[in-house]
Amino acid sequence: MELNGIKPADGAKHYKRRVGRGIGSGIGKTAGRGHKGQKSRAGGYHKVGFEGGQMPMHRRLPKRGFKSHLLKFNAEVTLAALEQLGAAEVDLVTLKQAGLVGELAKVVKIIKTGELTKAVKLTGIGATAAAKVAIEAAGGSLA
Repeated sequence: MELNGIKPADGAKHYKRRVGRGIGSGIGKTAGRGHKGQKSRAGGYHKVGFEGGQMPMHRRLPKRGFKSHLLKFNAEVTLAALEQLGAAEVDLVTLKQAGLVGELAKVVKIIKTGELTKAVKLTGIGATAAAKVAIEAAGGSLA
């Protein structure tokens, strides 16, 4: 093999379509823009969501709901996930290393989904009322 003989695999490269370069190209004359109208003109276009002067959809529909941008810092962990983790002492760093919560998480709460049989000591982690009862029943504690 020589350096001057290297070429890309068949189909890996294709030529960019040259629009408006004569009748023989197949994309001459109107160059894929159709006939007349605002969209056929140079520089003639409109803003996103424009509906020809009609009240656009995003203004016709009522404003509804709210999603806090702080939610990305919250995370939930189930009792079943704690059971599988199998650690005696659990804190935020342990959960991040195990991949149970995201790297951005600052506030973690244990929820009662599944069963817990092992005693687990939680530090710096919250729990729902039902999860707290389940953790203490298994011999664990929250700090």
